[in-house]
Amino acid sequence: MKQRTFMVSSSDDLSVKKQCELLSIPRSTYYYQPIPESNYNLLLMKEIDLQYLKKPYYGRRLMTGHLRKQGFEVGEKRVSRLMKTMGLEAIYPKKKKMQWSVKYATFPYLLKGLCIPCQNFAWGTDITYIPLRGGYIYLVAVLDLFSRYVVSWKLSNSLESEFCLEAVTEAFSIAKPNIINSDQGSQYTSRAYVELVQNNGVNISMSGKGRCWDNILVERFWRSLKYEEVHISDYQSIRDAEECLGEYIHIFNNERPHSKLGYNTPAEVYWGPAPRPPGQNQQPNA
Repeated sequence: MKQRTFMVSSSDDLSVKKQCELLSIPRSTYYYQPIPESNYNLLLMKEIDLQYLKKPYYGRRLMTGHLRKQGFEVGEKRVSRLMKTMGLEAIYPKKKKMQWSVKYATFPYLLKGLCIPCQNFAWGTDITYIPLRGGYIYLVAVLDLFSRYVVSWKLSNSLESEFCLEAVTEAFSIAKPNIINSDQGSQYTSRAYVELVQNNGVNISMSGKGRCWDNILVERFWRSLKYEEVHISDYQSIRDAEECLGEYIHIFNNERPHSKLGYNTPAEVYWGPAPRPPGQNQQPNA
């Protein structure tokens, strides 16, 4: 619905009312202006993000206790809402609950005990919260699990699924893995995502609820990104964040040696001995 809202134009020959009717969206949705988070809430969110990187098992109660020790006046209800806004969930064993419906579907975890033999055998994808001055955005990345190479990434100011679909579509233009793994968030259980992946002949794998270790290589990339770039920066705008994150990901892919890769860079392992320049959508050697 958000994308259809952007199609409405006040300068069009048709009235806004008629355009909304043709696009099947309420006029209230078109005129709605989201209320931004207060500076105090943004400060809380940054502290929550830092603590969650250290202790991902912190739920609303432990996180509230931590924030109060840091001198913040905050209640569990606010912490719970902010963690939900950031897409954070405490890591602990939960009852297994499989849900199948017309709109949402979950799939089994295919990577357990699996040896990943080469690049483009298995990918991982996930979303993380990125703070801005006066706001926040979300980053999605698609990572090759053999080489740790970031195949594609996108930013969005909301958690709607469109930017995830764009990132996966861009990644599929470079190569197609046997398996792509994600969590069970609504972005990855939507019909649009499932159809996109299956129509490209790729197997869908999903981590168990509350099991961050099922997608551990992506989580490690988030940790490096946050400590080495995000939390030592002060992004002024989405464009500023996009430029800085793009530069970091380029360095991570092409210049930063990785001990688990024999101190080669992800690009050297993904593309072979002679890394191709960024932007050349050529198939790597399997």
